[in-house]
Amino acid sequence: MTAASRPTDPSTARRALRREIPSSAAVLADEQDFTAMRRYPTFPFDDHRSYLQQVETLLRGLAAQGVLTTLSLFDPAAYEKYCADLALDPDRPDSRSRYTAEVARTGATLTYQGEPLAELLPLLVEEADRQATWDHASGVLARAGSCEECGEDLARFAFARATQALQQLLASLGEGTHHLVCSVAAGEPSLLAVLHATGRDGARPQLAESETLVFCTVLAAGFALRSPGGLVSRTTTPTARDATGDHPHDTVRGWTLGDSWPRPLGAAEVFTAYCTDADTGEPIPPEHGVDYAPGLPLTPPPDPHSH
Repeated sequence: MTAASRPTDPSTARRALRREIPSSAAVLADEQDFTAMRRYPTFPFDDHRSYLQQVETLLRGLAAQGVLTTLSLFDPAAYEKYCADLALDPDRPDSRSRYTAEVARTGATLTYQGEPLAELLPLLVEEADRQATWDHASGVLARAGSCEECGEDLARFAFARATQALQQLLASLGEGTHHLVCSVAAGEPSLLAVLHATGRDGARPQLAESETLVFCTVLAAGFALRSPGGLVSRTTTPTARDATGDHPHDTVRGWTLGDSWPRPLGAAEVFTAYCTDADTGEPIPPEHGVDYAPGLPLTPPPDPHSH
């Protein structure tokens, strides 16, 4: 902006300045959280759907003014604790505003870019779950300590080993779209991470950085503590079709995290693990067009801390 083009009218200058000051909003994504906030008399909404419509209208209005807005989740339980820690009255709008600023600084956020709120909220919940998993896994890793014999940081060693395992796994799976799930029994709740990867023509797999970081951290936590856990991959290849030729054909493989390294399961073990309800133990019918194949062997690097 040149000196000649700078606004001279105060109201015009304020509008221009407003576009350079970002905003933040924290939204009550589900009905249960919304109901929890209704116990505060100063909370001005009675209906969750109407509340979400008002939030979306506000976000669209800010976007129309050129204002950048970051969106986070409003957690009533965390808000109550925040107010208690700072001796704030939770039944005040300014307390809610302070909490919103805090979660925008420390919590999971997404930038609003004009999309419908119904599309953005599931992504925001997913991002918040991913950050919570990373925080939990990082805490688990921090307790790993150092090797008693050599003094090496076991968390750092385990993370490097997890990275090697993932690289080998993706190289072995090869071409296709891969959906990977890693679960580790490390207290309550158990750690669970999901990673999506696409491999094409021998090129380096395409990975989302945040997903990869969380996945490797969860895997490293299992390695560092030698906790029970498992890996499952589901691969869809564009050329493979089921017997009818109508649908892409998927292949499911599995590994157990034994001895701080993924050990392949047999096809029958993969079938049993994938076709059993984790909560009830009851069998689940196998999916149409899915092969249950043995896990691929991965070569473990030397582990000088194994004793």
